[in-house]
Amino acid sequence: MIDPRAIIDPSARLAEGVSVGPWSIIGAGVEIGAGTIIEPHVIVKGPAYIGENNHIFQFSSVGEATPDLKYKGEETCVRIGDNNVIREGVTIHRGTVQDRSETSIGHNNLIMAYAHVGHDSVIGDNCILVNNASLAGHVQVGDWAILGGYSLVHQFCNVGAHCFTGMGSVIGKDVPAYVMVSGNPAAAKSINSEGLRRRGFTKEEIAVINKCFKLVYRRGLTVDEALRELELLAINCEPVNLLIESLKSSTRGIVR
Repeated sequence: MIDPRAIIDPSARLAEGVSVGPWSIIGAGVEIGAGTIIEPHVIVKGPAYIGENNHIFQFSSVGEATPDLKYKGEETCVRIGDNNVIREGVTIHRGTVQDRSETSIGHNNLIMAYAHVGHDSVIGDNCILVNNASLAGHVQVGDWAILGGYSLVHQFCNVGAHCFTGMGSVIGKDVPAYVMVSGNPAAAKSINSEGLRRRGFTKEEIAVINKCFKLVYRRGLTVDEALRELELLAINCEPVNLLIESLKSSTRGIVR
């Protein structure tokens, strides 16, 4: 399963069933779980911990040191879960000691061609980054979020669970859970109702989440005022709590 033309550092630990294509380089301190496929011309630098049944396509670079000027060569890492697909030319940088010391990607994600995951970023589970989507450092992306092609996310921004960003969105503030945004700068348009329907949310839950969106974005309330009303709605609709949490955790303010 290891092509003889691949270069594998002696300290790298590859589990049974790992496949490494020709001219790929697996560096020191790399661990790769069973069933993962590394296509030709991939570079993985350690420390990097890659789980099981991932598929990393050609010309991707995983675990390279960040160009962040505060990074001075400290030992930091990339940690990737299971069942991720990382397409051609993706770049994923290690963390910095000033933050998490780790860039993290969860499970079952699709990261499409030429996307970038900056240092100390965290991607949850079941996310999609479409071609050329780019996360600056310290970005957090919640479960089931979809970032459209060429979406740009400023450092320290949070993109909430079940969000959808339109093609070419430029995101400079936090995106609350469930919200669809688009534009430069990105503005909130609606909730991701189609995504919620596909994931099994009931019509009643989607209707309540839509009511919450209007409460936050159409009533002219402050976030604190909106939160008081959201907490009442959450009593009978548990998914509202995810929106509440994303609003409470915002540090950059929310997209409007």
